[in-house]
Amino acid sequence: MTTDFSRRNFLTAACCLAAAPIVTPVTFAAVPGDNRLVTIVLRGAMDGLALVQPYGDPVLRLLRPKLSLSAEQGLHDLDGYFGLHPAAEALLPLWRAGELGFVNAISTPYRSGRSHFDGQDMLESGGAAVQDERTGWLNRAIAGIPRGSARKAIDVNTTSELILAGPNPVDVWSTRANLELAEDERSFFTRLYRSDPVFAAAMAEAVETDMFSDGIHAGEKRNSGVESVARLAAGMLSGEHRIASFSISGWDTHVGQDRTFKKPVGELCTAILTLKANLRPEVWRKTAVLAITEFGRTARENGSAGTDHGTGGVAIIAGGAVAGGRIHGTWPTLSEASLLDGRDLQPTTDLRQLAAAILYQQFGVSAKAIGSSVFPGLTLDTRASYLRG
Repeated sequence: MTTDFSRRNFLTAACCLAAAPIVTPVTFAAVPGDNRLVTIVLRGAMDGLALVQPYGDPVLRLLRPKLSLSAEQGLHDLDGYFGLHPAAEALLPLWRAGELGFVNAISTPYRSGRSHFDGQDMLESGGAAVQDERTGWLNRAIAGIPRGSARKAIDVNTTSELILAGPNPVDVWSTRANLELAEDERSFFTRLYRSDPVFAAAMAEAVETDMFSDGIHAGEKRNSGVESVARLAAGMLSGEHRIASFSISGWDTHVGQDRTFKKPVGELCTAILTLKANLRPEVWRKTAVLAITEFGRTARENGSAGTDHGTGGVAIIAGGAVAGGRIHGTWPTLSEASLLDGRDLQPTTDLRQLAAAILYQQFGVSAKAIGSSVFPGLTLDTRASYLRG
């Protein structure tokens, strides 16, 4: 791919009669070096107390008599105090290899309303100081990366998302296309434009995209949408691209959480493991994956065997570059005196500090740039380290 994709996409539409809407765009931007970052936005407010359960806290079973698990019920011990939900069992090899970690009791500065929309805006914009600008912290970070024109970033989503929106240049690529052409028509256009490198390349890419898209959207059990998107991101990261971002929805578990929680957890596992499987070992070693959500859920289960919108939650870090095999952050306990507003896990880590520390360590974004433009007003804690070395 080239950075002039918008023009090539226009040429493809003109010469190939491609009339499909863009459903899963990929947004590119320039960043340098060999390190990689994948951000996964978990939309719907993931229940961190379910994914990483503090079974060593005696209050957990009192607050969650139906939702808390024991080893006999499949909970996997992590460190003698926290356990991993059985739906995430596939990630245990990464934990044991030091390539998976969790940041506990974490939250954005968002505290009022517990609205998914406002919470996601805060998560992706990076704070109240920039929320109304409709720019994303990941886009703004690109300007703070030294030699920022050297490499590319990619946004793999069903719609363009705020986290990579902003003034820094982006190009859009889509995993979905529909070339409604017969084989002889395709052959005609291939012959017609084979002497024009730009048109020929555009045509070849359009055909490849259409075939790839058909595989994603055909409903094949062996190749889920999340798997395909993660595989696409890995392919891009194996080339010129250095940043990828996509989302996984389905985390709003108000009712019957023991059942509804399993599907998005499985998709998260698929996404992370697909990234590793499709990245060369030397690339995976330089990759950090950051999975974040707009807010956590209530410490106490509700009357519908689910949980409601809360505050403190969990962030997931994975990849060969992360300091895995450990639970990061300060645990506030679930005692009544410790709960925020008597209902939520008390946040002890600002999610912006986690993202800032990764940008600082992975891409060399300076503390000055972080405090002035990426997360305005934030003072980077340079002692915090979530990555190796």
